[in-house]
Amino acid sequence: MSFQTHEQNGLVWLTSDNLPGVRHGFSTRRGGVSLPPWDSLNLGIGRGDNLSHVRENYRRFCAALGTDPDRCVLSKQVHEDNVRLVTEDDCGKGLWRDRDYTSVDAMICATPDIPLVVFSADCNVILLHDPVRGAIGAAHAGWRGTALGIVAKTVRAMAEHFGCRPADMRAAIGPSIARCCFETDDDVPTALRAALGDEVEPYMDWNGSKWHIDLKAINALWLQRAGVAHIDICDHCTACRPDLYWSHRKMGNARGAQVAMISL
Repeated sequence: MSFQTHEQNGLVWLTSDNLPGVRHGFSTRRGGVSLPPWDSLNLGIGRGDNLSHVRENYRRFCAALGTDPDRCVLSKQVHEDNVRLVTEDDCGKGLWRDRDYTSVDAMICATPDIPLVVFSADCNVILLHDPVRGAIGAAHAGWRGTALGIVAKTVRAMAEHFGCRPADMRAAIGPSIARCCFETDDDVPTALRAALGDEVEPYMDWNGSKWHIDLKAINALWLQRAGVAHIDICDHCTACRPDLYWSHRKMGNARGAQVAMISL
């Protein structure tokens, strides 16, 4: 499988060949109306950007994907492992209406035309689709969410609520910081070993002063453990490509945010 890059009227986004037949996309920072330091397709709420600019950016991104910006449901990411079952009552939350939830790093849905939105500026974003049951999921996984196994928990929630079989499900792990740039201290490998044991060792290496960790591969490992075999991984590193992505590691808080979006 592979990721495809698309461009339309200056807007640039990615899709995964592993998610055919479902509307989805991974945004970049190109093609919006936001001014520096959020230039230009900032889709992050509450980062200091003009809200009217952010909403226009959503209109543009949703137009490219064929989704309805008025029905978008935005996560509320706090690096925990709560999975929300999204229904019609949630439409517009985060963009047009206040969110009545305070800890949602993953969402699942089986209702048509409700775009699920998770954010990234280095963290993993994972989109899920079960074409048999007609269900979708979206998860945000920084290192804490990865250690908590949030993507596997999302798979289990889809099985519980919609009767999904993991063998039928397809997953795409979008652009995020890669092993080359994710440097960290001992806390992260300790947490990952506690969660996954020796299986994580091939995805971590010590350079003499810091650990380098491949969180994309570790989230793929969680998916495989959960029974998902069809997995696509984007090779783009957000920290290596400031021309295309925002990176918290490289830019700090003076930045926008990418999103991953999926809708039946």
